[in-house]
Amino acid sequence: MLKRLFSKQDIAKTVKSLAKTIEKDFKNEEIIFVCLLKGSFMFTSDLVRNIKNPSRIDFMRVSSYGNAMKTKGTINVLKDLEEDIEGRNVVIVEDIIDSGLTLTRIREMLERRNPKSLKICALIDKRSRREVEIEGDYVGFTIDDGFVVGYGIDFAEQYRNCPEICVVVEEEPE
Repeated sequence: MLKRLFSKQDIAKTVKSLAKTIEKDFKNEEIIFVCLLKGSFMFTSDLVRNIKNPSRIDFMRVSSYGNAMKTKGTINVLKDLEEDIEGRNVVIVEDIIDSGLTLTRIREMLERRNPKSLKICALIDKRSRREVEIEGDYVGFTIDDGFVVGYGIDFAEQYRNCPEICVVVEEEPE
């Protein structure tokens, strides 16, 4: 069962606010947005459409969950960047900062490529589950806990098409 956390309107308002902050921080400089597939594709698309800066988008696909609701703690890079990010402004776009393990590994990988700047933009920050110290530079929503789906975020490849962000609620056995 799903319980709505954030409506389509909440999401749109938050994405526009994040875009304005990023625009202001980078002035008129070009930004490469690194979309972490698959969960952040909708967020990245809406975010970039709201930014006036010259922008490029590249994709990385990593896996740490498989079909489980809890991270396995290991990170597999399934698709790496095609763009050279050396000396360029980079914003990693993540759906959820959860344990922080995946994002920490990605940030370390990208820092070794010597970008001019490297920032993290996360739609959701789930602080209670953090296992490593990592912060988003731009964060849309903060939640305590719960397994969320919708707006591109999935559980076992389901619910990505839900236009709202919901939490999966286990039904009580009768």
